[in-house]
Amino acid sequence: MAYQQVTDALDPSWAQAYTRVEGEQKAKMRAALESLLRARKLDVTLTSAPGALAPPPERLAPTGTPGLDAALGGGLRRGHLSEVAGPVSSGATTMAVAAMTAAADRGEAVALVDTSDTFDPASAAASGFDLARLLWVRDTGDAHRALKAFSLILQAGGFGLVVLDLADVAAAALRRYPYTTWMRVARIVEGTDTAALLVVRERLARSAGGVTITVDAPAARWHGEAHRARVFQGVLAAPRVIGGRR
Repeated sequence: MAYQQVTDALDPSWAQAYTRVEGEQKAKMRAALESLLRARKLDVTLTSAPGALAPPPERLAPTGTPGLDAALGGGLRRGHLSEVAGPVSSGATTMAVAAMTAAADRGEAVALVDTSDTFDPASAAASGFDLARLLWVRDTGDAHRALKAFSLILQAGGFGLVVLDLADVAAAALRRYPYTTWMRVARIVEGTDTAALLVVRERLARSAGGVTITVDAPAARWHGEAHRARVFQGVLAAPRVIGGRR
């Protein structure tokens, strides 16, 4: 109220100049605070307000998919929990494997908690995945046990990327977990050099600075013009980054 009375008493041009200077000071203070938080790896509390600085390259984990990395601004954010969601056969798991392959190519250790034991190491190795850099934790469908293993690996540290594959777990079963469960996971990875990634059928959870990537049902790719002479070449996944920060 006092501020309003003072500005009303001033000439309009003075009031506008005062407001502009005050805005510039706030912007400088915000920039200084962001720089300090990033230096101490505590930037998970920052918002995506206009003018916020992009994270430096070393705080990003490229996924190995150029189009997706461009949409993400360079890759998954380290120190955050992200998710890739898509229906069965949408390519969500393939995208996660590509991200693990890219991390291994950078010389980083990667971990996969394979809840339903669906990972195919032979095909991953054939595509260039260095399995010597992979910690593979296999389960038989127990999401609770897989989540505990995921948390323990994040607490241990030392991994560039840790993936929890829940794609074959029913969405209804995962919704039984309270949101605080994922908040605790986000707190574990906060400020570390690890990027944590969930693979799910439906959007589930991410941290404040994490991203949500959705993959719709893919389109088939065909070669040839004649309807009866075309050759099926596979499917084309179309990932979309639909969430930045909550």
